[in-house]
Amino acid sequence: MSALRYPSPEAPPKSRSGDPARLRPGSDDCYELLAGPKHRGSDGLRLMRIAWEFMRGFRALHHIGPCVTVFGSSRTPEGHPYYASARQMGRKLVEVGFTVMTGGGPGVMEAANRGAKEAGGTSVGCKIELPHEQVLNPYVDIAVRFHYFFVRKVMLVKYSSAFVVMPGGFGTMDEIFETATLIQTHTIQDFPLIVMDTEYWQPLLAFMRERMAPAGTIDADDIGLLTFTDSIEDAVDCILRGVPEQLRP
Repeated sequence: MSALRYPSPEAPPKSRSGDPARLRPGSDDCYELLAGPKHRGSDGLRLMRIAWEFMRGFRALHHIGPCVTVFGSSRTPEGHPYYASARQMGRKLVEVGFTVMTGGGPGVMEAANRGAKEAGGTSVGCKIELPHEQVLNPYVDIAVRFHYFFVRKVMLVKYSSAFVVMPGGFGTMDEIFETATLIQTHTIQDFPLIVMDTEYWQPLLAFMRERMAPAGTIDADDIGLLTFTDSIEDAVDCILRGVPEQLRP
Protein backbone atom coordinates (compact mmCIF):
# COMPACT_ATOMS: atom_id res chain seq x y z
CA MET A 1 0.00 0.00 0.00
CA SER A 2 1.43 3.36 -0.94
CA ALA A 3 1.76 6.03 1.71
CA LEU A 4 -0.60 8.99 1.74
CA ARG A 5 1.01 12.10 0.35
CA TYR A 6 0.07 15.58 1.47
CA PRO A 7 0.96 18.80 -0.32
CA SER A 8 3.96 20.54 1.15
CA PRO A 9 4.08 24.25 2.03
CA GLU A 10 6.47 24.68 -0.89
CA ALA A 11 3.84 23.37 -3.34
CA PRO A 12 0.94 25.84 -3.33
CA PRO A 13 -2.53 24.66 -4.36
CA LYS A 14 -3.37 24.87 -8.03
CA SER A 15 -6.36 26.45 -9.69
CA ARG A 16 -8.58 24.66 -12.18
CA SER A 17 -6.25 25.84 -14.95
CA GLY A 18 -3.30 24.13 -13.27
CA ASP A 19 -1.62 27.39 -12.25
CA PRO A 20 -0.74 28.03 -8.61
CA ALA A 21 -3.72 29.63 -6.91
CA ARG A 22 -3.33 33.26 -5.93
CA LEU A 23 -4.17 33.27 -2.26
CA ARG A 24 -5.02 36.23 -0.07
CA PRO A 25 -3.64 36.42 3.46
CA GLY A 26 -5.55 33.92 5.58
CA SER A 27 -6.65 31.60 2.79
CA ASP A 28 -3.17 30.05 2.57
CA ASP A 29 -3.31 29.39 6.30
CA CYS A 30 -6.71 27.68 5.90
CA TYR A 31 -5.23 25.57 3.11
CA GLU A 32 -2.42 24.44 5.39
CA LEU A 33 -4.88 23.65 8.19
CA LEU A 34 -6.80 21.20 5.99
CA ALA A 35 -3.88 19.76 4.03
CA GLY A 36 -3.10 16.91 6.40
CA PRO A 37 -0.80 16.38 9.41
CA LYS A 38 1.63 19.18 10.21
CA HIS A 39 4.38 19.75 12.71
CA ARG A 40 2.93 19.89 16.21
CA GLY A 41 4.46 23.29 16.77
CA SER A 42 2.81 24.85 13.73
CA ASP A 43 -0.53 23.23 14.58
CA GLY A 44 -0.23 24.58 18.12
CA LEU A 45 0.38 28.10 16.83
CA ARG A 46 -2.54 27.76 14.45
CA LEU A 47 -4.75 26.64 17.31
CA MET A 48 -3.82 29.82 19.19
CA ARG A 49 -4.76 31.87 16.14
CA ILE A 50 -8.13 30.10 15.92
CA ALA A 51 -8.78 30.74 19.62
CA TRP A 52 -7.88 34.42 19.18
CA GLU A 53 -10.24 34.67 16.22
CA PHE A 54 -13.06 33.25 18.33
CA MET A 55 -12.25 35.73 21.09
CA ARG A 56 -12.33 38.70 18.69
CA GLY A 57 -15.71 37.58 17.41
CA PHE A 58 -17.14 37.15 20.91
CA ARG A 59 -15.94 40.60 21.95
CA ALA A 60 -17.20 42.36 18.83
CA LEU A 61 -20.67 40.78 18.76
CA HIS A 62 -21.53 40.37 22.43
CA HIS A 63 -23.66 43.51 22.61
CA ILE A 64 -25.50 43.51 19.27
CA GLY A 65 -28.83 42.56 20.85
CA PRO A 66 -31.64 40.49 19.30
CA CYS A 67 -30.40 39.59 15.83
CA VAL A 68 -31.48 37.82 12.65
CA THR A 69 -28.90 36.45 10.21
CA VAL A 70 -29.64 36.69 6.49
CA PHE A 71 -27.93 34.16 4.21
CA GLY A 72 -27.75 34.47 0.43
CA SER A 73 -25.67 34.72 -2.71
CA SER A 74 -22.73 37.11 -3.02
CA ARG A 75 -23.26 37.16 -6.81
CA THR A 76 -26.67 38.82 -6.98
CA PRO A 77 -26.36 42.27 -8.60
CA GLU A 78 -28.17 45.42 -7.55
CA GLY A 79 -31.36 45.69 -9.56
CA HIS A 80 -32.10 41.95 -9.37
CA PRO A 81 -35.39 40.99 -7.67
CA TYR A 82 -33.46 38.92 -5.10
CA TYR A 83 -31.44 42.02 -4.17
CA ALA A 84 -34.60 44.09 -3.79
CA SER A 85 -36.22 41.41 -1.64
CA ALA A 86 -33.20 41.10 0.66
CA ARG A 87 -33.02 44.87 1.00
CA GLN A 88 -36.68 45.00 1.99
CA MET A 89 -36.14 42.12 4.41
CA GLY A 90 -33.28 43.95 6.12
CA ARG A 91 -35.42 47.07 6.45
CA LYS A 92 -38.42 45.18 7.85
CA LEU A 93 -36.36 43.28 10.41
CA VAL A 94 -34.98 46.55 11.76
CA GLU A 95 -38.46 48.08 11.89
CA VAL A 96 -39.58 45.35 14.30
CA GLY A 97 -36.45 45.76 16.42
CA PHE A 98 -33.84 43.27 15.22
CA THR A 99 -30.19 43.75 14.38
CA VAL A 100 -29.39 42.34 10.92
CA MET A 101 -26.28 40.23 10.42
CA THR A 102 -24.87 38.82 7.18
CA GLY A 103 -21.59 37.47 5.85
CA GLY A 104 -20.70 41.07 5.06
CA GLY A 105 -20.07 40.53 1.36
CA PRO A 106 -21.73 41.80 -1.82
CA GLY A 107 -24.98 40.65 -3.43
CA VAL A 108 -27.80 39.52 -1.15
CA MET A 109 -25.66 40.19 1.91
CA GLU A 110 -25.08 43.77 0.84
CA ALA A 111 -28.79 44.22 0.16
CA ALA A 112 -29.83 43.02 3.63
CA ASN A 113 -27.19 45.20 5.31
CA ARG A 114 -28.27 48.12 3.17
CA GLY A 115 -31.93 47.77 4.11
CA ALA A 116 -31.01 47.57 7.78
CA LYS A 117 -28.84 50.67 7.61
CA GLU A 118 -31.42 52.64 5.64
CA ALA A 119 -33.99 51.84 8.33
CA GLY A 120 -31.69 53.23 11.03
CA GLY A 121 -30.83 49.87 12.60
CA THR A 122 -27.61 48.05 13.38
CA SER A 123 -26.02 46.29 10.41
CA VAL A 124 -23.40 43.61 11.10
CA GLY A 125 -21.04 41.87 8.68
CA CYS A 126 -18.89 38.80 9.36
CA LYS A 127 -16.46 38.90 6.46
CA ILE A 128 -14.43 35.92 5.29
CA GLU A 129 -11.10 36.24 3.48
CA LEU A 130 -11.27 34.41 0.13
CA PRO A 131 -9.01 34.38 -2.94
CA HIS A 132 -11.57 35.88 -5.33
CA GLU A 133 -14.49 37.63 -3.61
CA GLN A 134 -16.00 38.84 -0.35
CA VAL A 135 -15.08 42.52 -0.28
CA LEU A 136 -16.80 44.07 2.74
CA ASN A 137 -19.90 45.92 1.59
CA PRO A 138 -20.28 49.62 2.51
CA TYR A 139 -23.46 49.21 4.58
CA VAL A 140 -21.92 47.44 7.56
CA ASP A 141 -21.76 49.23 10.92
CA ILE A 142 -20.02 46.46 12.86
CA ALA A 143 -17.50 44.43 10.87
CA VAL A 144 -15.58 41.35 12.00
CA ARG A 145 -13.06 39.75 9.65
CA PHE A 146 -12.30 36.03 9.75
CA HIS A 147 -9.67 33.73 8.26
CA TYR A 148 -11.57 30.54 9.05
CA PHE A 149 -14.96 29.58 7.65
CA PHE A 150 -15.89 27.54 10.71
CA VAL A 151 -15.25 30.42 13.11
CA ARG A 152 -17.33 32.75 10.97
CA LYS A 153 -20.21 30.26 10.81
CA VAL A 154 -20.22 29.88 14.58
CA MET A 155 -20.61 33.65 14.94
CA LEU A 156 -23.44 33.81 12.40
CA VAL A 157 -25.33 31.20 14.42
CA LYS A 158 -24.29 32.05 17.99
CA TYR A 159 -25.60 35.61 17.96
CA SER A 160 -28.82 35.05 16.00
CA SER A 161 -32.35 34.33 17.17
CA ALA A 162 -33.62 33.44 13.68
CA PHE A 163 -32.32 32.83 10.18
CA VAL A 164 -33.51 34.00 6.77
CA VAL A 165 -32.28 32.19 3.66
CA MET A 166 -32.44 34.02 0.34
CA PRO A 167 -31.55 32.40 -3.01
CA GLY A 168 -27.90 31.40 -3.10
CA GLY A 169 -25.28 28.88 -4.14
CA PHE A 170 -22.99 26.36 -2.46
CA GLY A 171 -22.25 28.61 0.52
CA THR A 172 -25.93 29.28 1.13
CA MET A 173 -26.72 25.56 0.84
CA ASP A 174 -24.00 24.86 3.40
CA GLU A 175 -25.47 27.45 5.77
CA ILE A 176 -29.08 26.29 5.40
CA PHE A 177 -28.28 22.64 6.10
CA GLU A 178 -25.82 23.31 8.90
CA THR A 179 -28.42 25.47 10.63
CA ALA A 180 -31.16 22.89 10.02
CA THR A 181 -28.89 20.16 11.41
CA LEU A 182 -28.16 22.17 14.55
CA ILE A 183 -31.90 22.65 15.12
CA GLN A 184 -32.68 19.02 14.29
CA THR A 185 -30.11 17.75 16.80
CA HIS A 186 -31.17 20.27 19.48
CA THR A 187 -27.71 21.79 19.43
CA ILE A 188 -29.42 25.18 19.21
CA GLN A 189 -32.97 26.10 20.10
CA ASP A 190 -35.79 25.61 17.63
CA PHE A 191 -35.18 29.02 16.08
CA PRO A 192 -37.17 30.09 13.01
CA LEU A 193 -35.43 29.13 9.77
CA ILE A 194 -37.16 31.00 6.95
CA VAL A 195 -36.49 30.14 3.31
CA MET A 196 -37.50 32.89 0.88
CA ASP A 197 -38.58 32.44 -2.76
CA THR A 198 -40.45 29.16 -3.07
CA GLU A 199 -39.90 28.89 -6.82
CA TYR A 200 -36.12 28.99 -6.46
CA TRP A 201 -36.06 26.44 -3.64
CA GLN A 202 -38.85 24.18 -4.95
CA PRO A 203 -36.47 21.46 -6.24
CA LEU A 204 -34.84 21.30 -2.81
CA LEU A 205 -38.20 21.01 -1.06
CA ALA A 206 -39.29 18.32 -3.53
CA PHE A 207 -36.06 16.39 -2.92
CA MET A 208 -36.66 16.40 0.82
CA ARG A 209 -40.30 15.36 0.45
CA GLU A 210 -39.97 12.83 -2.37
CA ARG A 211 -36.52 11.35 -1.78
CA MET A 212 -35.12 11.95 1.67
CA ALA A 213 -38.25 11.42 3.78
CA PRO A 214 -39.44 8.26 1.91
CA ALA A 215 -35.91 6.86 2.11
CA GLY A 216 -35.89 7.43 5.85
CA THR A 217 -32.76 9.58 5.77
CA ILE A 218 -34.80 12.31 7.48
CA ASP A 219 -38.11 12.21 9.33
CA ALA A 220 -41.05 13.76 7.52
CA ASP A 221 -41.39 16.15 10.46
CA ASP A 222 -37.85 17.42 9.86
CA ILE A 223 -39.04 19.23 6.73
CA GLY A 224 -41.05 21.45 9.07
CA LEU A 225 -37.82 22.83 10.49
CA LEU A 226 -37.75 25.05 7.39
CA THR A 227 -40.51 27.53 6.61
CA PHE A 228 -40.83 28.31 2.90
CA THR A 229 -42.53 31.55 1.93
CA ASP A 230 -42.60 34.37 -0.63
CA SER A 231 -43.97 36.96 1.79
CA ILE A 232 -41.63 39.16 3.79
CA GLU A 233 -44.49 40.07 6.12
CA ASP A 234 -45.26 36.41 6.78
CA ALA A 235 -41.56 35.69 7.29
CA VAL A 236 -41.21 38.44 9.90
CA ASP A 237 -44.43 37.37 11.64
CA CYS A 238 -43.10 33.82 11.79
CA ILE A 239 -39.87 35.08 13.31
CA LEU A 240 -41.67 37.14 15.93
CA ARG A 241 -43.86 34.18 16.90
CA GLY A 242 -41.03 31.66 16.91
CA VAL A 243 -38.23 33.52 18.67
CA PRO A 244 -38.07 32.75 22.41
CA GLU A 245 -39.42 35.61 24.48
CA GLN A 246 -36.09 36.39 26.12
CA LEU A 247 -34.49 36.86 22.67
CA ARG A 248 -37.13 39.12 21.15
CA PRO A 249 -36.61 42.86 20.62
